[in-house]
Amino acid sequence: QGIRYSHPETQRIGQPFKGDDILLALQGKENVAINRGFLAKALRVFTPVYDEHHRQIGVVAIGLELSHVTQQINNSRGSIIWSILFGALVGLLGTYALVKVLKRILFGLEPYEISTLFEQRQAMLQSIKEGVIAVDDSGEVTLINHAAQALLDYRKTQDDARLSTLSHAWSQVVDISEVLRDGTPRRDEEIIVKGRLLLVNTVPVRSNGEIIGAISTFRDKTEVRQLMQRLDGMVNYADALRERSHEFMNKLHVILGLLHLKSYKQLEAYIIKTANNYQEEIGLLLGKIKSPIIAGFLLSKITRASDFGHSLVISSDSQLPDNNNEDQVTVLITALGNLIENALEALSQESGGEISISLHYRHGWLHCEVSDDGPGIEPERIEAIFEKGVSSKGAERGVGLALVKQQVEALGGVISVESEPGIFTQFFVQLPWDGERTSL
Repeated sequence: QGIRYSHPETQRIGQPFKGDDILLALQGKENVAINRGFLAKALRVFTPVYDEHHRQIGVVAIGLELSHVTQQINNSRGSIIWSILFGALVGLLGTYALVKVLKRILFGLEPYEISTLFEQRQAMLQSIKEGVIAVDDSGEVTLINHAAQALLDYRKTQDDARLSTLSHAWSQVVDISEVLRDGTPRRDEEIIVKGRLLLVNTVPVRSNGEIIGAISTFRDKTEVRQLMQRLDGMVNYADALRERSHEFMNKLHVILGLLHLKSYKQLEAYIIKTANNYQEEIGLLLGKIKSPIIAGFLLSKITRASDFGHSLVISSDSQLPDNNNEDQVTVLITALGNLIENALEALSQESGGEISISLHYRHGWLHCEVSDDGPGIEPERIEAIFEKGVSSKGAERGVGLALVKQQVEALGGVISVESEPGIFTQFFVQLPWDGERTSL
């Protein structure tokens, strides 16, 4: 009803409250208003009052004269202004100090300069042909460029587990722990990853004298080696033909001399012997080996074995159709080259050794056997013969057979070995061979 129960002037207690600004409070709503009361024009606040059952039983009204409010504001204005100015000054000084610290951390670069450098770095990393992998001080991969992804057959995804797997796999292949621990660079290390021979350099990354990570750069040495092997095959083919042409020129001179001497019986015997030798040495090879690259390669190895005092024999029932698949031809050259060279080294302590090669093509598969009558392989080493670093040739060797195994298996092929110490060693290689349409 708006009846006063208290008032600064006691005679007004019990009288109705004057003013419409109380109506909202009587309806249960708080209200703030400026109105003139009995005392003076005032700022009045109204708040409903409830009992324990949440029923409204009245209103509390508080009034402050506007003159007092204005005086308090005027009295506080100076301190407020000084507080604002002081806060602004402190903020400016703090901002200046923060900017100096940030610029020192960011090497004095402006934000647009940082953005430009970042874009340039990304473009440089992604454009170079060498693979680049960066790791932090715990060995976790933090950066991998496109070339590294291609060489490692890694597809970047949002899956953190995939990156963790790569970090673990890379740390197993490259000994990053030593670089992170001692800061010792590792240079020109040869590693085999997914059938590729990679040449890796790993160096530490330092900041303020502390090692904060490492960077590995690597390039594919397999492609260069394969191209060199193919080129060697063609060069060896040409060299073999050149050597044979010199031999035949000498034979023609002998024939011409026998004709001048009219030694016809000796001439007949010489021609028959020459023809038989040609059939045994070259005719059989060129008749069975239809790939000029492989034929030239084998001719050069026959000559090389002869220079070492050994014989390299191609089995008479061998057959090899030509093949336009460069990958398969390259892997075969890699396999034969390593196996023949290993056999020659095994026979290096004696003369008159024999290396036998058999090549058979059946239903899209090439079956290759390379054997020698050298000292053989000890039983305790034969199980690990295809592992990297396993070799009897000293340090930094033992990569060839591991690489051959990786490349053969990458094509879906198989390689195995049998040996009896002191008697023989024989390697078996099976490769897919695209030679169906080539007639033998």
